[in-house]
Amino acid sequence: MTVSVDPVRDGRELDAFIRLPWSIYRDDPHWVPPLMSDVRKLLSPEHNPFFEHGKIECFLARRDGRVIGRIAAIRNRLHEEFHDEPCGFFGFFECEEDGEAAQALIETAQERVAEWGLSILRGPVNPSTNDECGTLVEGFDTPPMVMMPHGRPYYDALLKSCGLVKAKDLLAYWIVPPEIMPERLQRGAEIAIRRNPDIRFRCFDKKRFDQEVELFKEVYNAAWEKNWGFVPMTDAEIDHLAAELQQVLDPGLIRIAEHEGRAVAFSLALPDVNQALRHANGRLFPFGIFKILWHLRRIDRIRVMVLGVIEGYRGRGIDTVLYRDFFAYGMKKGYSGTEMSWVLEDNRAMLRPLENMGGRLYKTYRIYEMPVAHATAGPGDHESR
Repeated sequence: MTVSVDPVRDGRELDAFIRLPWSIYRDDPHWVPPLMSDVRKLLSPEHNPFFEHGKIECFLARRDGRVIGRIAAIRNRLHEEFHDEPCGFFGFFECEEDGEAAQALIETAQERVAEWGLSILRGPVNPSTNDECGTLVEGFDTPPMVMMPHGRPYYDALLKSCGLVKAKDLLAYWIVPPEIMPERLQRGAEIAIRRNPDIRFRCFDKKRFDQEVELFKEVYNAAWEKNWGFVPMTDAEIDHLAAELQQVLDPGLIRIAEHEGRAVAFSLALPDVNQALRHANGRLFPFGIFKILWHLRRIDRIRVMVLGVIEGYRGRGIDTVLYRDFFAYGMKKGYSGTEMSWVLEDNRAMLRPLENMGGRLYKTYRIYEMPVAHATAGPGDHESR
């Protein structure tokens, strides 16, 4: 019973690709089933603006006709251009504890990346570092937060057995809000405000949603452009993400710093909607939507997923004010805990303040890479954009 790997060609095979995690995680109480309709849209050129500059090709691994693994080979031309790096990606990796199947999936992704004329395979990213990315290697005893992946404990060894090596670890910190604002944080914020009288700090104005999204665009690509693995988001991608999140945004958890009307810093925290989604088992209808709406009222955790200050305004304590303000709001609202994620393992400028606020490293995600030998461009793979 050898393993076969075949491309996803039709709707039935796409259904099998989307449904496989229900088999992989059937005995894992911490896995949060994604909405199948959301995964379908993520993989659809019609719905996902990633396809304006990228490709996603999906594959299924079978043994004796039974689906036991999946992978996607991903090309992101924005990454190639921004980093001047011939790197392709793999993502959406799920597999039973089967070394032969994992090897066949990774080799398939390697072959596809080589046909695109690229010489590095990196992942997992689903489908870029602006989406879910990394394989969980530590912290399996709690559910994943919104827009963060989960994983099986054997994945790390399985991927390493295929020749992949660690490229970078992504860290998640857990902070339990104190009953009283830490004096050090409060004092630091007050000093920063006095030293920056020309900086205006405020929360997100949902009534001006489109204009506020434009401010986010100004900050996002400028604040993170020098980070490892960063890929700029296009206007279409940011608009798409904003539309997806609009219904769950809590304006008090989004903080903006402005100088003379220009956004210079932005922090974005989201209520952990995974606490509600897990009750729908991947389906909105007929009853999933009602379960989600019921449990949305009981969310008690948040994830801080973005906090950035543009160059020229760093080192002035602006980030301290943002930390103070959304923590104060979260304490007022009664949130029981905050995940700060993800942070690059070597980004001490971000890790130090998290540790100073009592943050505890509780999850580690890993991105892997390997060389791709004999890269040759396939027909039509260097077409002009």
